[in-house]
Amino acid sequence: MTTVQRATIGEVELAYDVRGAGDPLVLVMGIGSQMVFWDDELVDRFVAQGFQVIRFDHRDIGLSSRLDHLPVPRPGPIVVRSLLSLPVAAPYTLSDMAGDVIGLLDHLGLDRVHVVGVSMGGMIAQHLAIEHPARIRSMTSIMSTPGKVRLAWSDPRALAALFGPRPRTADEAAAQTVETFKKIGGAGDEDLPRLQATARVAFERGQSPRGFLRHFAAIGASGDRTGRLQGVRTPTLIVHGGRDPLIKPAAGRATARAVPGSRYLEFPEMGHFMPKRRWGDIVGAVTDHARRA
Repeated sequence: MTTVQRATIGEVELAYDVRGAGDPLVLVMGIGSQMVFWDDELVDRFVAQGFQVIRFDHRDIGLSSRLDHLPVPRPGPIVVRSLLSLPVAAPYTLSDMAGDVIGLLDHLGLDRVHVVGVSMGGMIAQHLAIEHPARIRSMTSIMSTPGKVRLAWSDPRALAALFGPRPRTADEAAAQTVETFKKIGGAGDEDLPRLQATARVAFERGQSPRGFLRHFAAIGASGDRTGRLQGVRTPTLIVHGGRDPLIKPAAGRATARAVPGSRYLEFPEMGHFMPKRRWGDIVGAVTDHARRA
């Protein structure tokens, strides 16, 4: 276990931890997901490859600042307006959340880092490469999207799985998390005990359904990045699952097409989830990519 530390970045305080020594690697989790969903064993695998690994809780979740003075958007209008390519109002954007990452790097005295983002974290990683290229040595975007809504959402049932009722106990949180990842990720039996344990830890650290909805609005408000991705020169790796029901594989392929010189890796059986049986492949691909950069 590592000690959770805190960094003040403007009006936001981020909770984070650091493990290992070597090339700094920032791990960026998805919508409403705390840093503990970067499993300790997975982090240790990156450390074993010579990385100093930085995890953090996004603003509005976990042990980081809750911005409950801000409005709580309704998901229905966000989906409709996004599908119609209409502007979406949000308390903050993915650019703001990318700015949180830059503030954390400043706090840690880090000039340039490798960044790996999953789902919404991949979108934030893309914003970092677009808006802060001098700070990013390499970017890996996993099961994410360039922002084209019609590419992103495939099965409505998968999207609906994200909006379950707020769990009232740690056991309810564990059961709900398992059901969610069965629907969106095809989590196997070997992954379920780990998911249950992580969900209980996340519950004890604190739930933030309002923060989740503000994250969802940030995604909708940030729009299509395809044109801006064409100007990215940061070495880029795109990873996607061939059976992802939440963000279709077409979105990953479109991201790879948009970024000049990017590499694309698809695991045919993977959904919107990184199963343990694929950790070795993912760590190996990210490590090789970072060393090439």
